[in-house]
Amino acid sequence: MKIATEQQSSMDYSFLDQIERLDAALMSEYESTIRIDNTLNRKIVSFQGNKDIPFYRWYKYKEGFSAHLVDYYIRRRGIDTTKNVLDPFAGSGAALFGASDSGVNALGIELLPIGQHIIKTRNLLAHFTVTDFERLILWKNTKPWIDHKGKIEFTKLKITDGAYSEENSTFIKKYLSCMQTENDNVQAVLLLALFCILESISFTRKDGQYLRWDQRSGRCLGAIPFNKGEIQNFNNAITEKLAEILSDVKGSDSDSLFDFSCSMIKKGDVTVIGGSCLNELPNICANSVDLVITSPPYCNRYDYTRTYALELAMLDIDENKLLALRQEMLSCTVENREKNLLTINPVWADVLSICKDQELLQEILEYLFYKKEKKTLNNNGIPRMVKGYFYEMACVIFELYRVLASGGEVVMVNDNVRYAGASISVDLILSDIAAKIGFQIEEIAVLPIGKGNSSQQMGIHGREPLRKCVYVWRKKQ
Repeated sequence: MKIATEQQSSMDYSFLDQIERLDAALMSEYESTIRIDNTLNRKIVSFQGNKDIPFYRWYKYKEGFSAHLVDYYIRRRGIDTTKNVLDPFAGSGAALFGASDSGVNALGIELLPIGQHIIKTRNLLAHFTVTDFERLILWKNTKPWIDHKGKIEFTKLKITDGAYSEENSTFIKKYLSCMQTENDNVQAVLLLALFCILESISFTRKDGQYLRWDQRSGRCLGAIPFNKGEIQNFNNAITEKLAEILSDVKGSDSDSLFDFSCSMIKKGDVTVIGGSCLNELPNICANSVDLVITSPPYCNRYDYTRTYALELAMLDIDENKLLALRQEMLSCTVENREKNLLTINPVWADVLSICKDQELLQEILEYLFYKKEKKTLNNNGIPRMVKGYFYEMACVIFELYRVLASGGEVVMVNDNVRYAGASISVDLILSDIAAKIGFQIEEIAVLPIGKGNSSQQMGIHGREPLRKCVYVWRKKQ
């Protein structure tokens, strides 16, 4: 047994040494483009930068980036109001509304219904009538759901069952029923307000790969009991959120009417397409986009269908629909099955060949599949996920090159990762694939402080930092 262990360890070291060698070679190739950007920090490239910004602060979309980052790159690139911005992983719309605020038209693609609803609802607020606002003010001031007699049951998923106290659950059902008396515009905002408070009134907390359950929920708990702190009362939480929305849209005096015509800058149009970017990007006209600002899912095992399960349940996403959404996502979780990319789009054959010829990527995949065969991975889905992630991202990059106008740029936020002791330079591999497709790699801007390892890796590898970067690629003129 000892000999087998030593042989296995020796093979591990051989793989890891080769991965480090290939990584160093790729780093050397792109060294001139890599720089520390001291204007960037984790707050700017994450939701943290939106916490106090009107409109953006309503819903805590943790996987998004800040409005400051969008403004920074739009100003740096000199994008004017005749240009078009695209975000193929639109999330809650930070890139879209950041572009719109600068007077630039923006198009987004978003798979999750929660992101689609946030974007569409924030968009329609600009077209609210005086009567619509009066109805929202009435809801804030009089709380009509409290004495409402009807109730509407909401979908319960295995991963959300028991998420609310009996009192909060009852008021959610009364609120959903009372909403039906309003027109579609008002209903959309009332539902958005509900989404914004679900986490705060539940026994759960969004925690990366899953929902973390408070010990007061009565659900099966981990070894260490978890207490999330205050669990808000529904009536207080929803009233505060409606007040915040009205304040941001209408000004500090939320009971007065707001004149949208006072804006100094004519906002750009915001459009969102619901669906997977693998399916929807090929439908966008070639050479029609001037700037892409995006943050794709990271190769980090996060399952957004679990993270946002509370909200998806309110949108009538049942177990079957949830599974379907999970499989449509870009491969970033161990439960993603391999997609037949050539069935989606046969023209991707060439870009898939680029992936097969990328030495560092193939060495990493060979190592991970070897670790799976030796049963030494903490999840056997990791090799399939990593392969799917890079192959699917290569197809996305190919489509971004096609839709960009000459001289157009991609600005992409992403993280490097580590699995089974192998550091995976997502930044270098994706940039190398982009270069082989035809992009000029303008820069790989590195945040001054890297990201630590995952909890699984930390015990073995310590807190060795992993690069968090913003890539800038230009379509050659």
